[in-house]
Amino acid sequence: MLAVDHPRYKWVALSNTTLGNLLATINSSIVLISLPAIFKGIKINPLAPGNVSYLLWMLMGYMLVTAVLVVTLGRLGDMYGRVKIYNAGFAIFAVVSVILSVDPFTGSGGAIWLIGWRVAQAIGGAMLMANSAAIITDAFPPKQRGMALGVNIVSALAGSFIGLVAGGVLAEWDWRSVFWVNIPLGIVGAIWAYRSLHDTGTRRHAKIDWWGNLTFAVGLTAVLVGITYGIQPYGGHTQGWTNPWVLSGLIGGAIVLVIFGIIETRVAEPMFPLKLFRNAAFTGGNVANLLASVARGGLQFMLIIWLQGIWLPLHGYDYERTPLWAGIYLVPLTIGFLAAGPLSGFLSDRFGARPFAAGGLLVMAVSFAGLLLVPGDFSYPIFAILIFINGLGGGLFSAPNTSLLMSTVPANMRGAASGMRATFMNAGQVLSIGVFFSLMVAGLADSLPASLSAGLTAQGVPADIAAKAAELPPVGTLFAAFLGYNPIQELLGPQVLGALPADNARNLTGLEFFPRLIADPFHDGLIIVFWMAIAMAVLGALASLIRAKPAPSDDLDPTSPASAVDTSAAATSGAETDGEHLVAREAELSAELAESQPLLPAARIPEPLDEPATRD
Repeated sequence: MLAVDHPRYKWVALSNTTLGNLLATINSSIVLISLPAIFKGIKINPLAPGNVSYLLWMLMGYMLVTAVLVVTLGRLGDMYGRVKIYNAGFAIFAVVSVILSVDPFTGSGGAIWLIGWRVAQAIGGAMLMANSAAIITDAFPPKQRGMALGVNIVSALAGSFIGLVAGGVLAEWDWRSVFWVNIPLGIVGAIWAYRSLHDTGTRRHAKIDWWGNLTFAVGLTAVLVGITYGIQPYGGHTQGWTNPWVLSGLIGGAIVLVIFGIIETRVAEPMFPLKLFRNAAFTGGNVANLLASVARGGLQFMLIIWLQGIWLPLHGYDYERTPLWAGIYLVPLTIGFLAAGPLSGFLSDRFGARPFAAGGLLVMAVSFAGLLLVPGDFSYPIFAILIFINGLGGGLFSAPNTSLLMSTVPANMRGAASGMRATFMNAGQVLSIGVFFSLMVAGLADSLPASLSAGLTAQGVPADIAAKAAELPPVGTLFAAFLGYNPIQELLGPQVLGALPADNARNLTGLEFFPRLIADPFHDGLIIVFWMAIAMAVLGALASLIRAKPAPSDDLDPTSPASAVDTSAAATSGAETDGEHLVAREAELSAELAESQPLLPAARIPEPLDEPATRD
C-alpha cells in the first residue's frame, strides 16, 4: 500500500478512479444497445403499448438516479471521506451486477426485476462518479491537475460510447453477459480501491441536511420523470406534454426545487452549497457543462436512430444487426474523445483552461453544422470525419471545464462540487432525450403521415389500414428503429402483411422501403435538432469564458495542508491574465512545499505573497 506522499500514489488514484468512472458510464449506455436482446431474453415486447414504460425506465432510469444522487453522495464524501464513499460504490456495483445477471423472471416480472436492480446499480455508479474528480483533485498538484482530470473525465465520456459497442457485441452472445462483464471489473476495482486509496482532502464533519436531500431528490426526480413521459403519446397527441401527470411532474417538481433552494439558504450545513454559485466562473462552468451535455446526449441518440433506421438498412444490414453495427460505426466519435481529452488537459495546465473549454464547444458547433449538410444516405468517410471532429470538440472541452470548476471551490467542498458537476452532466443527458425526441417527433409529425400513407397504399395496403397506420405517433417508429426492429413489420403486423401479394409484402418489409420513406422527414427533424445543438454549443462556449475567482481561502480549514493545495488550485484557475501569473506560481510553490512536508503544521507552510482578497 502506497503512502499518500509517495510519488506514485497520485497515479494509482488516477488509474483507479478512471476505471470507476469508465465502469459507471459504460453501464449508462451498454443497456441501450442491448435492449432488443434483453427484452427477447425475458420474453417481452417493449413496443407493446403496455410495455413502453418498461422501455423508458430501462433507457433512462440509471441516468435519472445518478443525476439525483451524485450531489448528495459527493457531500457525504466531504463529510465522511471521499474514498470511503467511492469504495462502497465499487462494492455495490459488483454485487448488484451479479443480481442483475440472474434475473429469475420473465415477462413483466423480469422487467421490474431489471429496472429495480438497475436503480440500485445506479446508486453505486453515483458513488463512483460523485467522488472521483474530488479524489483526483486532492491527489494531484495544480500543475498536473488538468491532465489528470482530462484522463478521468474523457474516460467517463468515452465510456458512454464504448458501452454501445460492448453492448452490441455481448448481446449477440447472451443478454446476461451485458451484466457479467461488470463483475470481474467491479471486484478488481473494489479490492484495488480498498487497498490503495486514502482520504487526503479536508474532511468536514456536519449534520446531514435531510430536508435538503429530500426536496432535491423529489423535485429533480419529478421533473426528469415528467420529461421522460412527455415523449410518450397521450390523448390523440403525438406527445404527452398535455398529460396532467406530466404537467404535475414538471410544475410540481419545479416548485419543490424552489423550496429546496430556499431551504439551502437557511440551513447551517447545506447539501447543495449555493454559495459556490456566487463565483461567476463556477456558475458559468456548470451552465456550459449542462448545455454541452444536452447537445452531446441528443447527438448520441439521433445518430443511433439515423444509422439503425436509415443508413445501415440501405447498405444491406438486417434490422436485427443494426444495434451492433451502429456502435461500431460510431467508433470515430469515441476516438476523438480519447485523442483530445488528455492532450487538452495537459495543454490547459500550461496555457490556461478557458480557451480550450470554449474552443472545444465551438469545434462541436462546427461539426453540428457539417452534419446539417449531410444527406440521409451519406458517404461514410465524410460522416466519420464529422463525428470525429465532434468527439475532438467534446474532448477539448471536458477536462478544462472540470479543472476550472474544481479549482474554484474550497478543499472541503470538492465532493459537493464534483457531485454538482455530475448532476448537471447526467441531468443534461436525460433532458436531451426529452428535448431532442420531442423536436424530432414534432418534425416527423408534419410530413411522415402523408408519406407513410402514400407509400403503404402504393404497395396494396387498404386505404383505411394505411390511414390508421399513418395516424400512429411517430415515437413508436423511432423506438422501433432504435431497438433494431423492422418498423413496417411492427406497424402492420403479420395479419395485414399475410393478406398482401408476396412481392408487395417483401417490398414493405425489405431493407429499402422504410429508410427511403423516412429519410426526408427524418432529415427535416435533424435540421431542427442540430440547429438547437449549435445554439447550445455556442452559448456554452460563451459561458466558459466567464472569468474565474480564486477559491474563498477564508472557508478553508487553516490546520489542513490540503487548504494550501486548494489555494493554489484557486490561483491556478484565475491565472489566465499576466497580472495573475505571479500569484498563481507563488501559490503553487506553497502547495508543493506543503505536499513535500505533510507532517508539518499548516502554520509553518508559507502563504502565497500578495494574495488577493477573495472573501465574498
